[in-house]
Amino acid sequence: MPFYEELIAATAADSDLLLAAPVIADCLQGRVSLESYLAFLGQAYHHVRHTTPLLMLLGGGLPDRLGWMRRAVAEYIEEEIGHEEWILDDIAAAGGDAEAVRASRPDLPAEVMVAYAYDLIQRGNPAGFFGMVFVLEGTSVALALTAADRIQEALGLPDSAFSYLRSHGTLDQSHTRHLADLLEKMTPEDQAEVIRRAKVFFKLYGDIFRALPAAGETPWN
Repeated sequence: MPFYEELIAATAADSDLLLAAPVIADCLQGRVSLESYLAFLGQAYHHVRHTTPLLMLLGGGLPDRLGWMRRAVAEYIEEEIGHEEWILDDIAAAGGDAEAVRASRPDLPAEVMVAYAYDLIQRGNPAGFFGMVFVLEGTSVALALTAADRIQEALGLPDSAFSYLRSHGTLDQSHTRHLADLLEKMTPEDQAEVIRRAKVFFKLYGDIFRALPAAGETPWN
């Protein structure tokens, strides 16, 4: 079995728990409020703005056995840089206050997930960072395009309010193929670390969704 398929199988229960978050179920059934969508974008901004710094830290911290991955990390940086600005543009197009989001602090679940990512690169096995990549990109491929359609249908927002979801839903399809190739080349020990960290990131990313307000609720700060 290719390792990527093994990874999917090993984390299937963790993925299911994330997808069971009430706000996701509501969204896929067309029950979504503008407050929920803006809250999602706000927390997405707070973790996506760390993608490039994390990748730069990762590239500089790869041990010699993973040095062959530096070119791939550099390509990821080139493709991911600036995506947090897309989210701010979406917030503005949806009628939210983009500058207030830029100046705000993340809610605790997003802050914890980002802190965990920095910690594993600096203190743990950097190979585990690709567990985070697997979770975020795999979830994006599974949900982003469908979610964008459902939200737009429910709220009547313009296409310009969905650049983040729609671009990532498409872009991450190619990223997952590339990721599968990278993971296949890792040692069994590093692959085991990817599985272990992916399980944690499914929990941490799911916590972000579970903290979002459901339709009709008021976002908490």
